[in-house]
Parts: sequence; C-alpha cells; structure tokens
Amino acid sequence: MLVDKIKNRTSGIILYGITPPKRGNTDEKIAAIANRQIQRLKDLDLDGLVLYDIQDEQARTSELRPFPFIETLDALDYSQKYLQELDIPRVIYRAVAKYSPEELKHFVTQNPAEKYLTVFVGAASKSQKVSLSLSGAYGLKAKSESQMLLGGVTIPERHQKSGDEHLRVISKMSQGCSFFVSQGVYDVNASKNLLSEYYYHAKENDIPLAPILFTLTPCGSQKTLQFMKWLGISIPKWLENELMHSKDILQQSLDYSEQSWLELKQFADQLGIPIGCNIESVATRKVEIEASIELVKRVKASMV
Repeated sequence: MLVDKIKNRTSGIILYGITPPKRGNTDEKIAAIANRQIQRLKDLDLDGLVLYDIQDEQARTSELRPFPFIETLDALDYSQKYLQELDIPRVIYRAVAKYSPEELKHFVTQNPAEKYLTVFVGAASKSQKVSLSLSGAYGLKAKSESQMLLGGVTIPERHQKSGDEHLRVISKMSQGCSFFVSQGVYDVNASKNLLSEYYYHAKENDIPLAPILFTLTPCGSQKTLQFMKWLGISIPKWLENELMHSKDILQQSLDYSEQSWLELKQFADQLGIPIGCNIESVATRKVEIEASIELVKRVKASMV
C-alpha cells in the first residue's frame, strides 16, 4: 500500500496525476471522461492517483495565461463519485487558501487514512487573499490528530536561486509532511542539487529522509511548452530550443523525461535517497495523455 511505502521510506513509488473535469460539464460528459481515465489507468499497477486542486494563478505572474482558467470539479468529490472503479489510494491536493479551517479539518478527519492522502498547497502569490495560510493549515492538521498522511510541494529549480529548498523540505517535515511531490522536472541538475543538499543536511543532523516524488510530464506541442513555462516549470534554454525545433516534439520530450528519471534514479540510489515519480499530462490532447501512459510503462520497466 502507498501509505506503508511512504512510512517505510520506500524508493520507486509511482503515482499518476490528473486534473478533475471542468465545472459546467454534464453528468454524462463527466462520466465519459472518468471512464476513459479508468480504462487508461486500471491495468498500470500504480501506487496511487493524484488529483489536483486547481486555483487561479493569474496573480502569480503578469504574463498572459496560454489557456483560460476554468474552475474544475472538487478533487475529492470527483474521486468518490466517478472513479470508484480504480481501487488505488488517492492523493488529494488541497489549495488551502480556498478553504475555511472547518472545511479543511472536516476533509482530513472524515476520510479513511488508508485510502486518502493529501498534499497542501499554499497561495499562488503573496497578494492573494487567503482564509487559511499554509503554515496555518499544517498546524490545523497537527491539532486535528488526523492519521491522514500529509505531503508537501517542492520546487527543485527554486534551489538554484535561493539555495535553501532543502531547508524548506526539512521545515515542512517538521510540520508533518511525510512525502513530497515536485513541480514538473525538466532541469535534472537542479533536482540533483536539491537531492544532494537534502541528503547531506539530513545526514549531518540525523534526520530520516522522506520520499521525494519527481513530477514528469511529456510535452507534445509548442502551446503545451508555453503553458508549462507559464506554470513555472523551468526548462533550460538549450532544451527549449531542441524541443521547439524538433520534428517530433512529443517523442523527444518523452525520451528526455525517461532519461531524466533514469539519471535521478541512479544518483538517488547511490546515496540511498528514497525517490519516486508522479507522471502526468498537463495537456488534454489524446496523444499527450497517451505519451504520459507510455512514460509510466517505461519508468516501471526501470524498476525491474
């Protein structure tokens, strides 16, 4: 079970991430979307399913969003009403600024901890009005005595600028986080730098390492690439050039994502750092979703 693997600090955890359908769809269309997702995922032997909680991030940047923001269904509701056929644990994201303390407490205390895990996400920007801060949400979770496993977000590329992302991870561990999911990874060196700092700081301070799950997302078009950059995913200029001028951007991106995972796995295995991955498609195009499924299969093959 996913909970046991995280508690045992096991390497090789594989999650798959999806965004719930947009609000306003008919029940029939939502059911059809869910059925397609179930058919794609049911035979992949995943450790868990990630369901994102989307918030409007326009205040985070002055750049125009490549795709319009449309509110999605609640991740927990969608999971419970439409995805019951997928008998795997769920990692439900919660953008905590959207919820009252009562709503968040109800979520972490009223859902079975063996099936539901959560990742708390803070406000998209400092200017965003919030009803609950990230630190406040961590404190609420601790006081609730909920047994639901709590995860945190880590952004390896942030380490390149601030040099303290490993300390953010350690701090979140002290506030109850037992695993971490990264932002999309296209800069392998940034991720290796984070892992190195994380490992040696933890070793020097006798801190057990929590698993870090790196998010891998194939890119199938220049529009998707633009959207990924808008989301804050850091893509080295040389790689951006290669993808932009590639005859088959999706295949090149898929191959690069696989190689990134293999490089991270080799580095982490040498030091004994527990890592895994969270695979997703940020685009809704069928070919890009199918590429993400192919990436799951390639990553699983690397575990043998």
